[in-house]
Amino acid sequence: MKLTTRANREAGNSENRIKEQKRQGGTIMATAIEISWIGALIGLALAIILILLKLAPTYSLILGAIVGAFIGGADFAEAVGILISGTQSVMGTVVRIIAAGVFAGVMMESGAAETIAKVIVDKLGGTKAMLSLALATMIITAVGVFIPVAVLIVAPIALSVGHKMGYSKVAMLVALSGGGKAGNIISPNPNTIAAAGGFKLDVNQVMIGGLVPALFGVAVAVILASVMKYKGTKVTDAEVAELEKANAAQLPALSKALVAPLIAIVLLMISPIGSMLGIDALASLKIDSLFILPFAGIIGTLALGKRTKILDYCGAGLNRMTPTILIIIGAGAIGGLITASTLPAQVVALVESSGISGTFLAPIAGVLMAAATASTSTGVILATGSFSHAILNTGVAPLSAAVMTHAGATVIDHLPHGTYFHVTRGAMNMSMKDRMKVALYESMVGLTMTIVAVVLYGFMI
Repeated sequence: MKLTTRANREAGNSENRIKEQKRQGGTIMATAIEISWIGALIGLALAIILILLKLAPTYSLILGAIVGAFIGGADFAEAVGILISGTQSVMGTVVRIIAAGVFAGVMMESGAAETIAKVIVDKLGGTKAMLSLALATMIITAVGVFIPVAVLIVAPIALSVGHKMGYSKVAMLVALSGGGKAGNIISPNPNTIAAAGGFKLDVNQVMIGGLVPALFGVAVAVILASVMKYKGTKVTDAEVAELEKANAAQLPALSKALVAPLIAIVLLMISPIGSMLGIDALASLKIDSLFILPFAGIIGTLALGKRTKILDYCGAGLNRMTPTILIIIGAGAIGGLITASTLPAQVVALVESSGISGTFLAPIAGVLMAAATASTSTGVILATGSFSHAILNTGVAPLSAAVMTHAGATVIDHLPHGTYFHVTRGAMNMSMKDRMKVALYESMVGLTMTIVAVVLYGFMI
């Protein structure tokens, strides 16, 4: 009875949503249309297949949404209304990611992130190399550098250390990638912004929520890398000679490099810390990342003495964000299709009838969508855009849903049909065979974070 009632209620909600979508899309129709779950599922499956076939993700997602709408029973005008409504729903996330581009551009292009990484590795020394490499990648990812770029930054340092200590490339990439994954779920990067936006949360809430899973993830990465540090292909003398030629760039001082990330972290944490300490004045000071990240980036640029480079850094940051922004627009279209359909109700009904706790729907959605797209950001965007209503309808709290979905997206987001696999392989100059070995250990790190997130937010909090 409970199952039928919930499914019927969700179907009713779906009908109301499609009416609202038609109003928002500027297309008002006399009768409401309810998209069948079969149409929505076919549309989503088609989008994923097209992505795997290397069609641009944005086109894949929009085409999947259009085909799914037609199969689900919509006419031309209704399909347009669904697409417009869906894309409108992600504009808040898009604007925040555009704003974050200023901060990302400063950290990546100024050398600040590389300075931070070098200092961490130098301070911990060769005897704790795996810990230092994992922490360096974790920290520079956590302060707003994209994980592929973080690996590219730390990889030359890793190769140099590995050559001195006789460590294998496989072990070092496990440390780098595992640390990057841990930092990614506590960063103000697009994937975190998308996880927060999908469940109507502040970015800082999701960042703090991912802290404990991230600590477990980096610990597992260090343990795995340490156990296998002498197994596999080693760094050659020729590779080190090439690195020495390339590493002639003048980097900023650490004190200057830390200005931008410290300002961002302090401002993002003011409200959560105020809430924890019971200080109302701080708790009520809710400054959105839309303002914080560009401000921190500009002040950081001035501290670095690079004020003439501000426009260059902004342009570089926006260029790095553009692919993610386009994917989000496409994901909004497919999300609009699914929200307008009975698929969320069917998913909830399936979960309840199977006897499986609805808690598991959030991480499963993250795992599957990230695996299909081989991208953490795209996986989170698709999972939240397509299944946020279904996840919340199982009774899971928004913060718990966001953290579990986010962690789940790190389990198998590194598959060969994505760019991360090949970027990291190139950064470490690895063979395909060695890179495939790393993928298994990367999944163990992501799975650890997901299990911790589910235990903590699904059953303890």
